[in-house]
Amino acid sequence: MKDGFAGKIAKLFIGSKLTVLLMIVFMVVGVWSSFLIPREEEPQIDVAMADIFVGYPGASPTEVESRVVKPLEKLVSNIPGVEYVYSTSSKEGAMVIVQFYVGEDIERSFVKLYNEMNKHMDQMPPGVTMPLVKPRAIDDVPMLGITLWSENYDDFQLKQIADELTQEIEEVNQVSATQKIGGRNRQLRVVLDKDKLAASGLDFLGVAEMIKANNQQMSSGSFDKNDTEFLVTTGNFLKSATDVENLVVGVTGPAHLFETGCYYS
Repeated sequence: MKDGFAGKIAKLFIGSKLTVLLMIVFMVVGVWSSFLIPREEEPQIDVAMADIFVGYPGASPTEVESRVVKPLEKLVSNIPGVEYVYSTSSKEGAMVIVQFYVGEDIERSFVKLYNEMNKHMDQMPPGVTMPLVKPRAIDDVPMLGITLWSENYDDFQLKQIADELTQEIEEVNQVSATQKIGGRNRQLRVVLDKDKLAASGLDFLGVAEMIKANNQQMSSGSFDKNDTEFLVTTGNFLKSATDVENLVVGVTGPAHLFETGCYYS
């Protein structure tokens, strides 16, 4: 059997004395090149990314997705240089993640994103809050994710455990930032009696505004006495269900008569 072209070349190198010399030369060149090629343990890659937070008070996740997220995704996807668009819809809000191609100028990418969104804000439905754009970098990718799950604790109790765990993690050296996702904040549920509302001449919005007005604290000025300045703070925050129960949310007819009698006295 005759050798082919590849076989002849192989036989030539097998019988040649230059084969060992060429192997040594290639090895030396490879080692020398490894010292000349620049390298980094964590190379910096320019990737423009941003999180867009949009609020839609009173809307369900389905309404947020159909009326806010989809138009916003279509708007952002048409920006030159955008590679991926991800979105998450929740009750009364949504988050859209925008990622540009690698190598796109970061500042120009964010300027295009801001300009495009501001130019088309009139297409958003009424009641949508102004989008909050939070730029991110390639180094903002989370390095550790911890999920809390239990059959014995509810979402509010898990949120309290997560708060304590976050404080412990933040005390670790070289921890840049932590973020909690999910859980339920402390809240008071107010159930209104519609018959009593009708008898008192009140409505739901009026009661809600009174609760909101009584749940604040502000500085009301100051006064001087004996060369000492005293700051006056009025109001207080609601801390318990009892505080909500003791709120005065309206004045009925008999109270008006009482006030009138005091006025004429």
